[in-house]
Order: sequence, then C-alpha cells, then structure tokens
Amino acid sequence: MAASITGLIIASCLCGSAPCLLSACCPSTYNSTVSRLAFSFFLLLGTLVSVIMILPGMETKLKQIPGFCVGGSSIPGIENKVNCDIIVGYKSVYRMCFAMACFFFLFSIIMIRVRSSKDPRAAIQNGFWFFKFLVLVGITVGAFFIPDGTFNTVWYYFGVVGSFVFIIIQLILLVDFAHSWNQSWLEKAENGSPKCWYAALLFFTILQYALAFAAVVLFYLFYTQGDDCTEHKVFISLNLIFCIIVSIVSVLPKVQEAQPSSGLLQASLISLYTMYVTWSAMTNNPNRKCNPSLLSLVNTSPTPAPEPAPTQAPNVQWWDAQGIVGLVIFFFCTLYASIRSSNNAQVNRLMQTEEGQGLAAGYESATGEDGVHHAVDNEEDGVTYSYSFFHFSLLLASLYIMMTLTNWYMPDSDYQAMQSSMPAVWVKISSSWLGLALYLWTLVAPLVLPNRDFS
Repeated sequence: MAASITGLIIASCLCGSAPCLLSACCPSTYNSTVSRLAFSFFLLLGTLVSVIMILPGMETKLKQIPGFCVGGSSIPGIENKVNCDIIVGYKSVYRMCFAMACFFFLFSIIMIRVRSSKDPRAAIQNGFWFFKFLVLVGITVGAFFIPDGTFNTVWYYFGVVGSFVFIIIQLILLVDFAHSWNQSWLEKAENGSPKCWYAALLFFTILQYALAFAAVVLFYLFYTQGDDCTEHKVFISLNLIFCIIVSIVSVLPKVQEAQPSSGLLQASLISLYTMYVTWSAMTNNPNRKCNPSLLSLVNTSPTPAPEPAPTQAPNVQWWDAQGIVGLVIFFFCTLYASIRSSNNAQVNRLMQTEEGQGLAAGYESATGEDGVHHAVDNEEDGVTYSYSFFHFSLLLASLYIMMTLTNWYMPDSDYQAMQSSMPAVWVKISSSWLGLALYLWTLVAPLVLPNRDFS
C-alpha cells in the first residue's frame, strides 16, 4: 500500500496532473530534463534508504521489535524470521545498490541507439513512472534474498571498478561546471560592472587555491608521520606538481588563444577536487600510523584506549568526514548532470550530450486554446542526450554510493568484519591522475589536433 501511494505521488509530481496517474503516466509527454531528474530521484531515494539502514544502532532498534528479527525480542507463538544482519549494515547497502545498478543497467540496455522521441522506446524513457517504481521495488526485494556466499566480495570488486570510472565522470562534470561558471561571469563582466565580476572571479580562484594549498600542508603534517608512509608523501607531492602544471598550462597564451574561456578558476576547482580525492585515498590506508582518524586529530588528550575483548570484531567507522564530503559532491554532480547539458564541445563528446540543451532549453511548452500550457515533444528530431549512457552513468553512481557509504571497506574472508585495503587507495589515486590527464587534454587538444573542430 505504501509503495503504491509513493508511486502515485511520484507519477503525479512528474506528469503534473492527476488524470495521468491512470494512463501510464503520460507516455506522450516528452521532456528530457524531467526524465533525468526523475531517474536521479530514484537514485537519491535508494541512497537515502541505504543511509538509513547503515545508521549506527539500527540493528539494535530493529531487534527490539517483538517478533521481527532472528535473535531479537520474541512473541509467544510467533517465530522471528527476519535476518536483521542482512537488512541493516553494509550488507543492506550492497544489496540496495545492487538493485539500483541492475535497474539502471536494464534501462541502459533497453535504450541503446535511441535517436529520437519517435522511437517507441522513448516512451518508456519518458513515461510509465509508476511501473518503473514498481520494477525498482521488485528488484530491491529480490536483492535482499541473495545469500551471502561470495556475493559480498564479488560485488565489492564491481564497486571498486565502477567507482573508479564514476570519479572520472565527476571530475568531467566539475570541469564543465567551472567552464560554465567562468564563461557566465565573464559575460556579465562585459555587459555589467566589470570590476565587481572580475573581483568575484579572483576571490573564488584565490579561495580555492588557498584551500587546496592548506590541504597539502595538513596532509604533510598528519598523513606522513610514520616511517612507512612513503606512499603518502609520493601521492601528495605528485598531485601537487600535477596541479601546478595544469594551472600553468591553463593560462599559456596559445591555450588562451584557442580556448578563451579557460583559466585559473577551472584549474583551481580541479586542484581542490584532486586534493579531496588524495585525502579520500589516504583515509583508506589500513596502516593507522599513516591514516589517523579525524577524531584522533581533534582529541589530543592522553586518554588511554580501552582494551578490546579478545573475540570482538574490529570497530568499523562507517561515517567519516571524507565520506560525507563525497556524498555532497555526488549530490551536486548528479543534480548538475540532470538539469543541464554542457556548452563545452569536448565535454559533450565525453558525456554524450548535445550543446546548449540545459534546463531552460530542455523545457518547451505550448499554449492551447484553453490558455493552459502543455508540454510538447522537444526531441522529435533528435535526443538531447544519450539515454543509454545516462543510465550507465547512474549505474556507476550506484556503485560509487555503495563504496562511499561503506567507506571502501573490504569484507574479510569470513564476512564477519570489514577492513580498509590498499587497492582502494590505488584506485582513488589513479583516478585522480587520470582525471587530471583528461582535464589537461581538454586544454591542449585544440593545439595537438588543430584540424579538428573543438569549438
């Protein structure tokens, strides 16, 4: 019942009228931006469920419900059948994100080579929201019946690979955002008060570089103290050098001539994001001498730690600062990708979108004889984005959410505990290097391939 009510609410919000609830949610109404927002809402809804299920103490609260959890409070005559070890904790996150990944993978396959809204499959992309919600709920319910076995370990490696690719996509979106930001403020400076807008650009550029430099200093102070922290010193030094290189390249005269919109604002934002990825990587180092927790950095009182019980599993810290920052960046990038396409030709090629099809361009309406605005088909001649690639991006986002919420911890051999691992460190660091290389390519591509159109 609750699922039906929720589905009807979603359908009503997305279609904009109650009669559509009984007509498969207006399959004749096409709007690229609304469709992307709706699928992103499904992703954020699954993320919210995962966050709730991994909250500390959730399993204890569920076991207090009489007749619910195996091993919890019981009611005479009623057998407790629910395994709360699976529906809460990292196992629930794995299964919830597995369900979302399967959902988006299904649509990614269905939407391959959809060229315009005249394709019958476009109606599935842009309508039938209630039934899509039911499909997602069904896959989610089925995912919680998957036995442990090797599922957790295998799905962990899927998450590592998918998260690596999604980190690159996040950086591409940040590059596009920085380009649009810089271009917008430069246009306002030309048409309005130049001193004000140039001062604002300079302020945010300096601020982002200052934060990136402060991060480097803190990294050297707190993450390189142990004798065996050589990897961290190399990571910090290399990424600092790479950020300096891309910053210099972004203001070279030839690069400025080929791309007038490039500049230090974009480079400063990319440098700040690179430092975040570096920090995120170092927090996954299993060597605690090289990876102090945020609480240990703040609390400097010499209170001795209590002796752990011999049979107690290692304490898993699900929530930490870098994980929360990662969720914020994920939310921003998902929203940005949903409401706007890029004006940057190179980003358009990478993200499979059309130029200038943003929030305003993606919404078209016509006024009927009754004076009411009706949504019209704005993709008859061609889709404004690749349906298949968009769903593939959400699939990768599901895997990234899974790894972020579980702090990239790896299940141990008996599935009783979670632990940090060096592969997660190398995945994040290598993704930062590849991301910087992609940004550098967007700067020098017009110079390396002068015969190609990068405008």
